Amino acid sequence: MKFGKVKNDKGYKSIRLYVDLIFCLVILPLVLMLVPVEGWFLHNPAFAVTFVLYIYMLYFVYRAVNVPLLFIRKQFRRIVILVVLLLAVTELLTHYPLSENEASRIPVSFRRHLYSQTVWFFFLIVSGFSLAVSLTFELFKQILFRQQVESERNKAELALYKAQINPHFMFNTLNTLYGLVVTRSENTESAFIKFSNILQYMYENASVEKIPLKREIEYIEQYIELQKLRLNEHTKVVFENNAGEEADLQIPPMVLITFIENAFKYGSSSQEDCMIVIRLDIEGNRLCFETVNSIIRVKSADRSPIGIENCRKRLQLLYGKEALLKVENDEAARLFKVKLVINL
Repeated sequence: MKFGKVKNDKGYKSIRLYVDLIFCLVILPLVLMLVPVEGWFLHNPAFAVTFVLYIYMLYFVYRAVNVPLLFIRKQFRRIVILVVLLLAVTELLTHYPLSENEASRIPVSFRRHLYSQTVWFFFLIVSGFSLAVSLTFELFKQILFRQQVESERNKAELALYKAQINPHFMFNTLNTLYGLVVTRSENTESAFIKFSNILQYMYENASVEKIPLKREIEYIEQYIELQKLRLNEHTKVVFENNAGEEADLQIPPMVLITFIENAFKYGSSSQEDCMIVIRLDIEGNRLCFETVNSIIRVKSADRSPIGIENCRKRLQLLYGKEALLKVENDEAARLFKVKLVINL
């Protein structure tokens, strides 16, 4: 298992600092009040100072060594050495020479026994608290690190899917242009102008995560107009845009074009009547996008639907359960339907 540093861990370090300050300035002083420390400073000041310094040292040793991380990394030898050293230092502190004090009515032997129990009590208290804090922070750090790794993996996958969708779109569009050139259509010049505008859009938004929906709609309109140039009266194309004032909502670029592209590829014909219907509605932050096209061409069974499948995976990474994609192949009515609902 690999471990790494948490990116942008300024907040993480601040929390650690606050916890250390609370323990050193609030919790530990309150716990020390459970024992007659003021009497120790009066009768055995050297031992009292050594004891308090030892308690703080013990806490910061645990925090610096990070025992939970050593345990996760299976560095048990270092853990054993640390524990043995701390136990030895604690045992030595219980044998700290105590001075005879005539003002004290408590025998030295009893005081030594009392001090010894107190030292071990605080050893257990500080050790338990330090280990609990270290374990909590280590678990928190590992969770953050795994989230970062997952986020980076998702970004890499999104980039891959987006890179695959763009060539897919380019291939289909170039086929359209090729058809216009071969037939020497009078719309060829206009088609190349629209194609250049589309390329400019793709170039400008290649690394952009989200854009205003109205820009995506403009891009879709350019694409539809480009496709219409190669079609005749047999293919009826309807684009219903009901976005209205909600078109300023943000959406990932080229997330809708795949379905439109698929509709034109398999639902248009120059020889038989067919239709392509594209609808876009916005209700609050909810986008509803639909395409319905006649089934003119059937996709080869041995070829996977790269465009739609990549788009499905991209939507899953971007929105998770906030995106609902339904694809229906109605063979009886010879219609292919796609419905996409996204909570933007």
